Amino acid sequence: MEGNIRVARFRIGQVVRHRLFPFRGVIFDVDPEFANSEEWYESIPAEVRPHKDQPYYHLLAENAETEYVAYVSEQNLLEDNSGDPVRHPQVSEFFMVTPDGRYEPKAQAQH
Repeated sequence: MEGNIRVARFRIGQVVRHRLFPFRGVIFDVDPEFANSEEWYESIPAEVRPHKDQPYYHLLAENAETEYVAYVSEQNLLEDNSGDPVRHPQVSEFFMVTPDGRYEPKAQAQH
């Protein structure tokens, strides 16, 4: 449907976890709809492939083994209320951590 404006459920700086897979992260960017490569999209198994017409989130992500950047559809994210800090090494590049543990985006240069 053309012209529909989707409002992202999650915000930059929010800590979320994946609904199906064991990883979590802090959001550092949001696309209003899918904006990655078709090759990336087709690599997702068809039975779990999300729709493109929803917000997609860029995460500084982590699992038990490593840290990485993830790109996740809104339908596959849940709020993470654990209160555990995100250990991703790039967190300090994007965010200031408040005394109560929230992630506040650092001012970015405007394009």
